Amino acid sequence: MISPSILWFRLDLRLEDNPALHAAVQRGAPVIPVFIFSPGEEEPWAPGGASRWWLHHSLAALAGELTQVGNRLILRAGPASIELPALARETGANAIFWSRRYEPAIRKRDHLLAETLRQQGIQVQEFNSALLREPDEVRNKSGRNFQVFTPFWKACLSMPDPSPPLPHPRQVKAPPKWPRSITLDDFDLLPKHNWTARIAETWTPGATAAAKRLRQFAQSALASYNTGRDIPADPGTSRLSPHLHFGELSARQVWAAIKEFSMPPTRQNDLFTPTPRANRQAWRESRFLSELGWREFSHHLLFHFPAMDHEPIRPEFKAFRWRKSPDLLQAWQQGRTGYPLVDAGMRELWHTGWMHNRVRMVAASFLVKHLLIHWHDGARWFWDTLVDADLGQNSMGWQWVAGSGADAAPFFRVFNPVLQAKRFDPDGKYIRRWIPELSKLPTPWVFEPSKAPEEILAKAGIELNKSYPQPVVSHIIAREVALEAYARMQQSKSPA
Repeated sequence: MISPSILWFRLDLRLEDNPALHAAVQRGAPVIPVFIFSPGEEEPWAPGGASRWWLHHSLAALAGELTQVGNRLILRAGPASIELPALARETGANAIFWSRRYEPAIRKRDHLLAETLRQQGIQVQEFNSALLREPDEVRNKSGRNFQVFTPFWKACLSMPDPSPPLPHPRQVKAPPKWPRSITLDDFDLLPKHNWTARIAETWTPGATAAAKRLRQFAQSALASYNTGRDIPADPGTSRLSPHLHFGELSARQVWAAIKEFSMPPTRQNDLFTPTPRANRQAWRESRFLSELGWREFSHHLLFHFPAMDHEPIRPEFKAFRWRKSPDLLQAWQQGRTGYPLVDAGMRELWHTGWMHNRVRMVAASFLVKHLLIHWHDGARWFWDTLVDADLGQNSMGWQWVAGSGADAAPFFRVFNPVLQAKRFDPDGKYIRRWIPELSKLPTPWVFEPSKAPEEILAKAGIELNKSYPQPVVSHIIAREVALEAYARMQQSKSPA
């Protein structure tokens, strides 16, 4: 009998389109799937609270799927560099398959681990399970990495289509004897309080739920995505990000679904004829597909700028003078800034583990530019509270807002949270949903409660600084202070 193979699950918690699983099954030997929980090896970016909740339920779903194909999920806790070789010795496995991860510390650990295993005579195979392209695969004409999104994505689109998704295996051969395994509860992933109750009402982790959400989005919201994506009160976005992060869904599956639903065949005389060539190319330029491109770009940047999670890509921002204010940071975290759109977003985040992309930009800009608090503090809060917390996207997004990243928004572009609310939540539906104390306040005062007449506030049952806070800063003054800080930074880098 061929010695068993170990399939090491990481952020690829699915059976369909899983190249590592496919290779292990194709080898013909019994397969031992394992997930190793080793947060100590992922410091300082071990999974946050919301991610731990998701991981618990995603692993439970994966274990159920493996049972359906005649296998089971082995769980271990501890450093993977210790647990994986020990599992190989325990089972006699001489081949290990895994999907790559791209966080700098994990890449370094994986390289050393692979070398150690190979020296022990164990075959190691690594696969790209998460991305359309490897982060170092896309380069400019000079052979260098990109720092601007548009040429990066054009280069990606000029390449051949990714391979079609691999099928779901019908059976995964089990070993005659199972190694020891701890229980999922031993990971202690779930919080001790009921913080995640509303998250559980909002999300269903697992590959089955991911496929269902992708199908629903492609069928119902994809056609109107260009206009619907910016309206936080409407279900115009895909909400696929946590499924993609945990690998319950692959980028190739999303690519294939968008291609399928963007090119419907034409019925003529009971026969289906191909869509015209122009339409076959137009789908590649869709706005939603470019959002998948931004995800690719974030991994590209993290690969080439491995300090991106804590160092500004634009070095001059090292001289920027940030403000330390625990009180203002807490007001932002709790959705008590006095700016309803910002507060609605922060409360949506706390209750659901997710925030609409348009509101993320406004809320992040408010922390960095209105409050002058370092983007590190915002990135850390998002990391702990987002179910889709991803190191590349989180770091890229915050550096984009702060003006310190690649292809970043200019620092002098300061979002006005009131105007943003009026433009993207014109009826105040989103604000009223997440700030119920403002639900009786009529438009337009719901965008600026502090400017509403006393009689309007009284009628709505609002007493400023009691039921809802006054703005913690003035937009006009905060903008001027931010631009002055930016100017000082610019002067500090100028030659004497």
